[in-house]
Amino acid sequence: MKSAIAFVIVAALGISQADAGSATLPVGPQWGDQDLSPFYRWTEALPSGPGVMLREEALPAQPEITKAALARRILYSSTDLRWHAGIVPVSGTLYLPAGEPPAGGWPLVAWAHGTLGVADSCAPSWTGHKPRDATYIERWLESGFAVVATDYQGLGGPGPHPYLIWAAEGRSVLDAVRAARAAHADKLAPKVFISGQSQGSGAALGATTVAPSYAPDVPLLATVATGLVSSFPDGPYKPAEPFKIGSPIYLTLMMLGGSLPDGASVDKLVTEKGGLVLHAARKSCTGEMRAIAQKDGVTADNAYVEPLTKIEASFPPPTDMKPVRLPVPVLLGTGLADSVLPPLRQYAAVVALCSAGNDAVWKTYPGMTHNGGVNAAFPDALAFFREVLAGRKPASNCAGIAQPGAPTEPTKGIPFND
Repeated sequence: MKSAIAFVIVAALGISQADAGSATLPVGPQWGDQDLSPFYRWTEALPSGPGVMLREEALPAQPEITKAALARRILYSSTDLRWHAGIVPVSGTLYLPAGEPPAGGWPLVAWAHGTLGVADSCAPSWTGHKPRDATYIERWLESGFAVVATDYQGLGGPGPHPYLIWAAEGRSVLDAVRAARAAHADKLAPKVFISGQSQGSGAALGATTVAPSYAPDVPLLATVATGLVSSFPDGPYKPAEPFKIGSPIYLTLMMLGGSLPDGASVDKLVTEKGGLVLHAARKSCTGEMRAIAQKDGVTADNAYVEPLTKIEASFPPPTDMKPVRLPVPVLLGTGLADSVLPPLRQYAAVVALCSAGNDAVWKTYPGMTHNGGVNAAFPDALAFFREVLAGRKPASNCAGIAQPGAPTEPTKGIPFND
C-alpha cells in the first residue's frame, strides 16, 4: 500500500526538475474537468512562455465588491509543474480600483484563495469569490490596491488542480501577476504584493520561494500569509503530536490533486462510502462534499480500504517546505481560535521561517477562527504593505514570539468568524 501511494513528485514536490516537458496533461471528468463556458477552453496554440494574457471578459457583479472600476475574468498562460505538460491555460480574476490611478499606477496585490475543491465549478472566477474573500478583496480596492486572483491551475482550466502543491500553485500566482501587468501596464505600478489564506498561504509562500528563480521579472515587495498550512519537518520546533489531516474531505482532494503517483487510481483506494465523497469531489465543491459525508455517514473510519491514518502516513504532505531565506519580508497571521490548522502547527511554521533568518512578523488574533483570521489580519497587512511602499523594512518580531496553547473559544458576533 505504501509504495502504491508514495509521492513521485521530484524532491518532495520540489523545484529541481525542469518545469516544461512533453508529458500529456491528464484531462476529463475524473479530474474535475467540466464544461463551464467557452471562455475557459483555449483551442488555439498556446504561447511559448508563461504569464501571457490569453483573453479577458467582464465579470458578473458581486455584491461584496463595489469599489472596482474594472472587474474581469482572465485566462492566462502558466507552467504545469506537477504533470510536466508544459504551458497550460489558467483562469482567474482581475480588479482595478475606482478613480484615476496614482502616478506610476496602482500597486498590485496577488490574492491566493483557500480550499474550495478541485472541480472546475469551484473556480472563483466562475462562481464568484466566497463572501469572506470578496470582502477582503474589496478592502484592498478601497485602500488603493489593484487585485489579481488566480483560480490556480486546473480550477476552471483543463486538467487536475494540484491541490496544496505549493510550488505549482505559486507559479499560478506569479503568472497571474505577469499577465495582469503586461495587459494593463498603463494602470499598474511595478510594485507587487502577495497575500494568501490557508491553502493560499502555502501558495503565497510557494510563490515567494520560487519567485527569484521562476519569475525574477515580478517586482515583488512583500508577502502576507494567514491561516498557515505550510509545514516544515526540518524546522527547529517539533510538536509532540504531529498534525494529521484526519478528514476524508481533504485527503480525497489531495489524491485527486496530484498526491498519488501517475497511474495510481484513487477509485481503488475508496470504499463504497468513500466513493460517494469522491464522486462529489469530481463534480462539486467542499460544501457539497461535506453535505454528502454527513448525509451518508462517511467518516475517516469507513471511507478507505485501509485506515485513513495508514494512508495519510504513507506519503509526506504536499505542504512540506524547507526553511529558506525568502527574498522579501513576510507577515504571518494566526487566529488563536483556529481549530482547522491549530495555532501550535502554525507556530512551528513561524519558528522555521524565523530560523532561516527571514524578515518575519508574526501576528496572533485572540478569538479568531480559521475563517475569521484573514479579515482580522487585514489592518496589519495593509500597514505592512504601506510600510514597505514607503521604503521601510518592517521590524521582525522573531525574537519575541511565544508558543501558543490549544485553540481558544471563538469570539461571537464577528463576520465570517465561524
